[in-house]
Amino acid sequence: MSDRGERKSDEELRWLNSQEKAAWTGLISLVMLLPSKLESPLREEHGITLFEYLVLSHLSEAPRRQLRMGELAFLASGSLSRLSNVIKRCEQRGWVVRSPDPADGRYTLAELTDAGFDIVAQAAPTHLRAVRGLVLDSLSAADQTALTRIAEKMHIVPDDFA
Repeated sequence: MSDRGERKSDEELRWLNSQEKAAWTGLISLVMLLPSKLESPLREEHGITLFEYLVLSHLSEAPRRQLRMGELAFLASGSLSRLSNVIKRCEQRGWVVRSPDPADGRYTLAELTDAGFDIVAQAAPTHLRAVRGLVLDSLSAADQTALTRIAEKMHIVPDDFA
């Protein structure tokens, strides 16, 4: 779009060539379809969503099983408002507790409880089977390295996240 809100003419646009279109179609298919395929066994076997699993899993791996909400939202690839809703549900289930960060009261910490750790431990094998079956087992070591390299090239990190 130009400064006046006009669209560029078709002659000025760089349309996708066949290789670019294939790459884009593959990527958008992964982004749109893979999460529900990973979520389905978690819902069926443990009654949790993929996002809930990611949140609980990141907390389980954190020092003292606690993280600032903003950092947790980033790690789980979700917005702070989405995370707040999920954390509220997890609190109601007894899986997480929130408290002010003693180092800086402007921040809130989410901490995984023992019950929350138990649900992660139960769900982890289910998630691992799905990850292996849907992604890793069909990729060679070179494919996995390429996927890692591509993800690193496309990674978007907020300026204030260190």
